Amino acid sequence: MSEMITLNVNTVDYELDIDPNTPLLWVLREQLGLTGAKYSCGISNCGACTVHVDGQPVKSCTTAVSTVINKQIITIEGLTGPLADALHDAWQTEDVPQCGYCQTGQIMTAAALLRENPTPTKAEVNDVMSDVLCRCGTYLAIRRAIHTVAESASGHGL
Repeated sequence: MSEMITLNVNTVDYELDIDPNTPLLWVLREQLGLTGAKYSCGISNCGACTVHVDGQPVKSCTTAVSTVINKQIITIEGLTGPLADALHDAWQTEDVPQCGYCQTGQIMTAAALLRENPTPTKAEVNDVMSDVLCRCGTYLAIRRAIHTVAESASGHGL
């Protein structure tokens, strides 16, 4: 049973006639055409579908749209600013992506971590980033990229 709801995604309000139990991931991909968040496991285990809801990383494959009404949703397409730029640069410098499938989840999770804690320890990075799986095993490059951004944050006010 559908109803009219309003979602704020990447600072734009969208009026949607949709079942409120629909997973956010499907709304983003199928209704709004924002395909950066990926479908992989469907049970919140891999993190490929990670987006930010009110600044916190959320796995959108199991998040009903009814739970994000009146909240700010940011996808990889809407992740902007100095921190996003620094992450993208570090990802390229460290040559992180292999297949690239998990990279949206990796970057969104890293952005939330660095926004909360601009200079995390190795243990803190490992703890937070363990929620996002990488089938290609680029974990070391991902961690290097995050620490590169953290090091530049302390000197550049990111």
